[in-house]
Amino acid sequence: MSEPTILGIHHVTAIAGAPQRNLDFYTGVLGLRLVKLTVNFDDPGTYHFYFGDRQGSPGSILTFFPWAGIPRGTTGNGQVAATSFAVPRESLGFWRARLAEHGAAVEDGGARFGEPVLRFADPDGLALELIGTAAGRDTAWTGAVDARYAITGFHSATLAEAGYEKTAALLQDVMGLAPAGAEGNRFRYQMGAGGAAAIVDIVCTPDGRPGRPGAGTVHHIAWRTPDDAQQLAWRKRLADAGHDVTPVQDRSYFHSIYYHEPGGILFEIATDPPGFARDEDPDHLGERLMLPPQFERHRAALERALPPLKLPLPKARA
Repeated sequence: MSEPTILGIHHVTAIAGAPQRNLDFYTGVLGLRLVKLTVNFDDPGTYHFYFGDRQGSPGSILTFFPWAGIPRGTTGNGQVAATSFAVPRESLGFWRARLAEHGAAVEDGGARFGEPVLRFADPDGLALELIGTAAGRDTAWTGAVDARYAITGFHSATLAEAGYEKTAALLQDVMGLAPAGAEGNRFRYQMGAGGAAAIVDIVCTPDGRPGRPGAGTVHHIAWRTPDDAQQLAWRKRLADAGHDVTPVQDRSYFHSIYYHEPGGILFEIATDPPGFARDEDPDHLGERLMLPPQFERHRAALERALPPLKLPLPKARA
């Protein structure tokens, strides 16, 4: 087999508070599609939401563990400090007005590597960005937001680190990312030719405080690999490089391995297949609670225990 490759960001998983509020914000305000409604496999009394584009493409998926009543966390070193979505460059005025209309404090982030940035936070305080790009995917979900303005997937993610050299060495020397420039204390790395969901920035803040987990913080970031064979090759490479790596975990819609980067952020490498259409019609993703086989016999009890939800109405298919 040829050298294993990282194709880009697969998904980002964060922690939220009230489930309905989280669902309403990401589908009703940001206009993402709920592509899977399931449970946390390690805590099945909690939902696991997957939001993304029309197809649930790797590189568009922001997922949440929503625990009602969980205290807010604090974003800091050793965490993903911002998750950035790509939008058409000409749509930033629309988004500035839309977010303000829905009560989000929007901040003009200026230009980053030549691209304009809007900063804001979700209702739990999760740091998000919209970055205006010249081109993006053609799989945006046209639900609550018109296709002219819609989020097209991830642009990048920002890692906050007290020191960046060891994390940079992991990204570059082990995972195969390439340096793509620096601006001040921000160092950019990219997969392949870069572009949508293929960029990660390290921001070095040696005087910053460590992050504290809780609502409004990222739990982990996952990188894409094309198949199970490459995932096993990644597991061996990481272990040979001295990293503790979990066995392969079956997450129903992808297979996963986990390890911590030197600054403490939990990394995952996830396979592209089998994808979110393995147990639902692609036209009806996210319209009902889906359970893995080990929990199906407990469906009635889980449905009683999980908080009731008002799901977004099905939209006309683009």
